[in-house]
Amino acid sequence: VAIVSRNADVLDATAAEIREATGRRVLVVPADVGDEAAVERLVQVVLAEYGRIDVLVNNAGGPPPGTFTDVSDEDWLHAVQLNLMSAVRLTRLVLPGMRERRWGRIINITSVSVKQPMPTLILSNAVRVGVVAMAKTLAGQVAGEGITVNNVCPGSILTDRITQLTQADAQREGISFDEALARRAAAIPMGRIGLPEELAALIAFLASERAAYITGTTIQVDGGAFNGLM
Repeated sequence: VAIVSRNADVLDATAAEIREATGRRVLVVPADVGDEAAVERLVQVVLAEYGRIDVLVNNAGGPPPGTFTDVSDEDWLHAVQLNLMSAVRLTRLVLPGMRERRWGRIINITSVSVKQPMPTLILSNAVRVGVVAMAKTLAGQVAGEGITVNNVCPGSILTDRITQLTQADAQREGISFDEALARRAAAIPMGRIGLPEELAALIAFLASERAAYITGTTIQVDGGAFNGLM
């Protein structure tokens, strides 16, 4: 396993957890996936260590919350680089090896906002849809080569991202963090925030051989919060 983040301390702690739980090798690569040169370097490092990349999970952090009038051109361009172009570049770099071996899994972690836009997440709403469209198009092109391409859409999951968004909600509405979190949970049919391991279970399945006939899909993990049919 190779894991990538801008935060070296988080990487080291996560790697230690994985090693303790699995006994497997973990390669730590500090990098900003929004930077083109950094993406090229990190793929080179992983290939030098392992010789191949069979599964790619694109999971760049989400752009900051805001409405249309809150965000600048710079915010838009940064969101495109971080959330769209990181997935495009990493996919482009790993795809040749997957095609050569006729096996691969590409999984993009997006957001339930690609199916149900959220008023205060204009950047995420717009940019992440591009990832979904790219993945759907690519999935059809490589389906006959043993490669699947899918998107996973988290709703409210207990992560730093939800903490950030809930803090923004609390500040905007003039309420406490706990009250804002309770409101978020109450809006979910299951009545609670999801756990990281519940999201991870779907990702692990999509990365497995058992998911060989699933491609071009966009699946939400949101406790039933998405109010739509597709």
